[in-house]
Amino acid sequence: MSRSVRLVPAVAAAALVLTLTACDDEGAPDTSGAQARDASGAQGVGDPYFPKAGNGGYDVSHYGLTLAYTPEGNRLTGTAVVTARATEDLAAFDLDLAGMKVEEVTVGGDPAGFRRDGQELVVRPSDALSEGETFEVRVRYSGSPRTITDPDGSNEGWLRTADGALALGEPTGSMAWFPGNHHPSDKASYDIAVTVPKGLTAVSNGELRSATAAADGRTTFSWHTAEPMASYVATVAIGRYTVTRSTVPRPTDTDTDTDTDTDTDTGSGTGSVAKGGLPVYIAVDPSQVTASRKVLARLPEVMEWAENNFGPYPFSSAGAIVDRPEDVEYALETQNRPVYPGAPDTATLVHETAHQWFGDSVTPESWQDMWLNEGLATYAEWLWTEDEDGATAEETFTELYDHGEDEYEDLWAFPPAKPTSAAHISDSPVYQRGAMVIHRIRQTVGDDAFYDIVQGWAAAHRHGSVGTDDFTAYVEEQAPDEDFDEIWADWLYGEGKPARP
Repeated sequence: MSRSVRLVPAVAAAALVLTLTACDDEGAPDTSGAQARDASGAQGVGDPYFPKAGNGGYDVSHYGLTLAYTPEGNRLTGTAVVTARATEDLAAFDLDLAGMKVEEVTVGGDPAGFRRDGQELVVRPSDALSEGETFEVRVRYSGSPRTITDPDGSNEGWLRTADGALALGEPTGSMAWFPGNHHPSDKASYDIAVTVPKGLTAVSNGELRSATAAADGRTTFSWHTAEPMASYVATVAIGRYTVTRSTVPRPTDTDTDTDTDTDTDTGSGTGSVAKGGLPVYIAVDPSQVTASRKVLARLPEVMEWAENNFGPYPFSSAGAIVDRPEDVEYALETQNRPVYPGAPDTATLVHETAHQWFGDSVTPESWQDMWLNEGLATYAEWLWTEDEDGATAEETFTELYDHGEDEYEDLWAFPPAKPTSAAHISDSPVYQRGAMVIHRIRQTVGDDAFYDIVQGWAAAHRHGSVGTDDFTAYVEEQAPDEDFDEIWADWLYGEGKPARP
């Protein structure tokens, strides 16, 4: 979990069992009978911490989600159209979906058999799929979407708020509100249309294509995300937001004024946006507008700083969602539009902005690779402080090495690349010690080579999913004359506190 604000204690890893087994259906029909599951895609991709997350046998290219939500009664109806390519012959395949009542499934327009097996929606097409075949599965479903408790005790999935709802997906929560291949190794483009009652706004990832009137005074908000996105950073936020739309310069723009061409409203948020520049869409709960204004005004500055350090911004829009602190427990790097639990401080803004490069564009191949997200985003905070004439990254590293246990009791409990269980993938060794690994690389290669490595990594794996082995190999290729064995052995994978460098 890439969560830079922690307001809940960790709990026993036994909660993983609850997360992965308590996802039964709400009366869905078993239309597949006792048919054998030969030539079926695997239930889960074998993630070391969430083995049932994701599914084998296919790769998703696009999600088309048509949703309608009524906060009163927590009622969600949805149709998910999943476009995918079979990577093996398939007589059946699985989608991840926790709860909800599945009413109909078709594959290629033909009715398909389906049954529920915990968090798995098992689909049997009327005709088997061949390896390499592109297919479209349509799932019609409804019910009360769930809040899922993670192994560390935090909440995700569908979170009810004071005036609506907020969907957060790291690491497994997206299966609470739409069926899919919910693992970061399978990314896709998205179209998400959400119909909400009068007076509410529905915010999601990417760009707002339209806000159109629907029946009974309701409004349908249609969002489009063209760049590949892992489902754990997909979001829907529904509430009475104050919306600000503006632009910031793209890397190729010149003479663009980021302080103009701004529209603020408390309705649909479909005011005009200046031509050219990167669209920025910010939705803030009215109770947080005043407290958030000063920090959010620094977003263009933070993005420009991040581009200077990490390379061109990898997406076609940016922004933020700020909800009440009592409605959400942590910040999360939802793609294009990070979610904040109340007004963020500058360090959190920097952290979640850095995640757009590290986590959202360059995505971990498995949840064991979380440190690639969190180590780099935490190190971005160190770099920002250094560039703002605060402590240098070297000073931060030294202070953490000498006195880090005073603030982070578990700092040396396990190595960044080997959390002890699913309950600990968001603990301080992943964040703080992960950042120390990044700084050790900088110490070894020097500043010029270090920034070449960081920017090259972001460019080489833009919109991809990568593992720790990919990262270590890339670093070694970029600095072939350096010896990284001690860094990998002692700092990345080693148990206990490494010797002072």
